[in-house]
Amino acid sequence: MPKSHSNPKKTQHRDDYFRTEQLQGDLKRRSVRGGLIVVAAQGVKFTVQTGGTLVLAHFLVREDFGLVAMVTAVVNFVALFKDLGLSTATIQRETINHEQVSTLFWANFGVSILVSLVIVGLAPLVSWFYTEPRLALIMMALASSFIFSGLGVQHAALLKRQMCFAAIAKAEMGSIIFSVFVGILAAYWGAGYWSLILWRVTQAVSNGLLLWFLCPWRPGRPAWAPGTWSMLTFGSSVTGFTVFNFLSRNLDNILIGKYWGPGELGLYTMAYRLLLLPIQQLNAPVTSVALPALSRLQTDPQRYSRYYYKAIGLITMIGMPIVSFLFIAADKVILVFLGEKWTDVVIIFRCLMPAAFIGTFNVATGWTFLSLGKTTRLFRWGLFSATANALIFMVSVQQGVVALALAYSLTRPLFLIAVAVYSFQGTPLRLSQLIRTLFRPTVTSLVAAISVYGMNLVLQSNTLPISVALLIDGILFLMTYLLAWLLIPGGPSKLQELINMKNELSSTKST
Repeated sequence: MPKSHSNPKKTQHRDDYFRTEQLQGDLKRRSVRGGLIVVAAQGVKFTVQTGGTLVLAHFLVREDFGLVAMVTAVVNFVALFKDLGLSTATIQRETINHEQVSTLFWANFGVSILVSLVIVGLAPLVSWFYTEPRLALIMMALASSFIFSGLGVQHAALLKRQMCFAAIAKAEMGSIIFSVFVGILAAYWGAGYWSLILWRVTQAVSNGLLLWFLCPWRPGRPAWAPGTWSMLTFGSSVTGFTVFNFLSRNLDNILIGKYWGPGELGLYTMAYRLLLLPIQQLNAPVTSVALPALSRLQTDPQRYSRYYYKAIGLITMIGMPIVSFLFIAADKVILVFLGEKWTDVVIIFRCLMPAAFIGTFNVATGWTFLSLGKTTRLFRWGLFSATANALIFMVSVQQGVVALALAYSLTRPLFLIAVAVYSFQGTPLRLSQLIRTLFRPTVTSLVAAISVYGMNLVLQSNTLPISVALLIDGILFLMTYLLAWLLIPGGPSKLQELINMKNELSSTKST
């Protein structure tokens, strides 16, 4: 690798990706602008992904979704190791350098190749486990995507570290739009479940290529620089938690596929995807902004806690009403967007609602662990929660898919209290303040849901087209939700904070 002084212009450009002191004085406005950019991009991604899923639902049958879901759990589990938590280490560290990130890049790339080989090796075993010969080729095809996705891990981390959210949004939107187009085109031509596989592979390839184009940093030769070992240790704890968390989130798919077959798994997967997709589309962009910002504030307890609670307030003000509306309008949503052949999804959809309601903010405890570098505690929590969830799934799956969904949902409040108490220990955060932050969005969302549900009972009418009835429900829910915010103590001031974001945005230079 050339010496760092051989090209001053390139050195200046390269080193800019590692320094973060320039972010401190303008962190709030960068967060606001970055958050709005990423949320807007996520809205586009959500629209494209949801639209693509709905279009494919009309071309494909439930068994097509079930077949891919059977291998997705296994493929995604092995894929957890391609990152090794090293992207989070790059984001969280106060100081990093070119040599460290180069070493992490090659570690990520090498493990990505290994992951692909492991998935190919596991393909025959998974096919035998499910007694479904088609699964082997599906897994082998999906394995190819990880080589390309591994190439962009550190580039994405550097962009997030510098809060260059517009560049990340461009890569994500471009890859999703392209891959959805490929998937729909393949389904139209009769590719069946292969259209779902093409969607995933083309998204990984195009996203990796776009990240290299948008982030001009290029890795050097791997070199063992001081501090690299601590970053690897940090990453190993994050990976450990991610593995346990993945098991607790995907064991249900494995068990349903094994005990009840691809048809029931297709129903469960569709319900889970449609329910959590809106929440994931909100939590993912907010996390991408909140984690680097909180990492920069880890030595300032007052600013840290103030930022933390405001971020939670924002995601719950948007996420909780979405989940509440989906609960009362589940039957109409399924009929309008999926059609009558998917009506069996409704009961599963509603049983998962309590988990989705809490899921609107459960990422916040992860912010605490990661931004403050408490990854050992994160690992321990992952081990505990994975074990508890495994027991819940193994007992409840015997009674059917609905029983599993209900058992999972009803135990989420207990998990929330436990992880909040555990993650807040030794931090400036308090459970009492978290409860106060959650109080208003919870009450206003429930009031709106109960009100619209009551109106439907009183004004029952089967004469309206189902799409029109759904639109009316949405308008009534939104009006009732906003009214509840205006009437609840302290509600108007919180709404004013959202309005003030627009003013901050207009006075901020482009990030």
